Parts: sequence; C-alpha cells; structure tokens
Amino acid sequence: MPVARPARRGRRRAASVDDRWGGAVLILGLETSTSQVSVAIGGPDGVTASARVRRDQRHAELLAPLVEQMLRSTSTRLADLAAVAVGDGPGLYTGLRVGVATAKTLALALDLPVVPVCSLDLLAHAARHGAGRVAAVMDARRSEVFWAVYETDRRGVRTVVEPAVGRPDAAAERLGAIAADAGPVRIVGDGALRHAAPFLPVGGDVAADWPAYPSASALVQIAVQRLDLGGGVAQDAVVPRYLRRPDAEANWVERGPA
Repeated sequence: MPVARPARRGRRRAASVDDRWGGAVLILGLETSTSQVSVAIGGPDGVTASARVRRDQRHAELLAPLVEQMLRSTSTRLADLAAVAVGDGPGLYTGLRVGVATAKTLALALDLPVVPVCSLDLLAHAARHGAGRVAAVMDARRSEVFWAVYETDRRGVRTVVEPAVGRPDAAAERLGAIAADAGPVRIVGDGALRHAAPFLPVGGDVAADWPAYPSASALVQIAVQRLDLGGGVAQDAVVPRYLRRPDAEANWVERGPA
C-alpha cells in the first residue's frame, strides 16, 4: 500500500501526527553522538526498521549508506517522510556534527521539520520500564563522561538533573547524593560501563543488560510523541549540545600555539 505523503511543514511547528497529516506518518531517526551510528524508520505504530554500526571516526562514510539501507528495506521514499529526528547530543564532536548536519540537510531539501532529542534521553528511554530514577552516562573520552538523571515510568522519562560533563568520580559523587536522598539509581550507558568503579557504590549495579549506546529506535519513539505535541522545529533552529570544546581545540589550548 502506498505511503501517504504528508503536508510539508519544515518552516512551521509540526502538527498532530494522527489528526493533521492523515495517512501513514514516517520519521527517519539519526543517532551519531557516540562511536555507534544508528538509523531507524518508524511512526505511531512503532519502529519499522533499524540498523546500527559501531566504528570509531567513520560516521560520515557510514551514515548515508545506512539511511539508504533503511529506505530500501522499508520501501520508503524520502518524499514519504513526515520529519527527521536527530540525537542532538551531548556526544563526540565529529559524530554529533555529522548527524546533525545530515538531518538539517535532509530537512532543508525536503522542507520537513526536525525533532531534536537529547542523546542521553535515549538511553533513559530504553531503561524506562519500572519506576524510579535512571542515570544515563555516556563516555565523553578525555577521562570524562556526559551524564543526566531521569525519573522514569512506562509512559516515558522526565529530566531531573540536566545534562552535564565531568570526571566519572565527580559524576558518581553527585549520583550518590541523589541516591541517598531519593533511593537507588539505575545507571546505564557505555560511560558507566567503561568507568564502572566509582559508579558501583551508588546503586550497587551498572546495568549491563540495557543498551550501552543511544539508539535511533528510541529516538523515533520519542520523536513520534514530541511531533504530536508540536515538537518539530525548522532545521536552522537545531543546535548541537556539545557541552565542551572539540578535542582538537582543547588539545591546542592545553599545549598552546606552536
């Protein structure tokens, strides 16, 4: 059955998924904030297809083929898309730049809204089953982590500590204080797995059974909800959450000019 083409809404806030577009609504999700490149397509009925590849420093050459693979495997044309969703960080500078630039380029060319979602939200979303607090911790390299804390239930996640960057022991200390006040905190993400020692005393566990990396599947699921609430924006309003200087710039500052 042909997929209905949605009205073009790239310059305006997105309309209701169910009521204002009519027909099938498809969202392309791009998540490149870590060493894993992830792409998914889906809509209100769920994720139709997804793919991921983990390969450092090759985001630019991996992303386009994955998008093409998703479109072919779902018999989807670019013109069938209702929106483009993108993990807007925090994350590794090069990968984040590639993903956001690709999303903005597609949205501009197709006159579609973009739904930017914090990459840490995606980790928390994957661990939302069961009430309580979840800390999403991503490896930021340079002996640092990106992290945030969420209140979760089966309906979704709510940010209670905004995304930050810092040393693992400092992040773990903050999480320990939160756990002492509000109860155990489930800790997920590759940052907690890589720097497990300071996080273990916080909740007694670093959840290795949850996804270690933010996924485009979670991105599409969240984007459907936000698009329905008018959460799409024009591509020129999307700004990556870098939280710190690029590695090359930081190294130059530390060494000083030659």
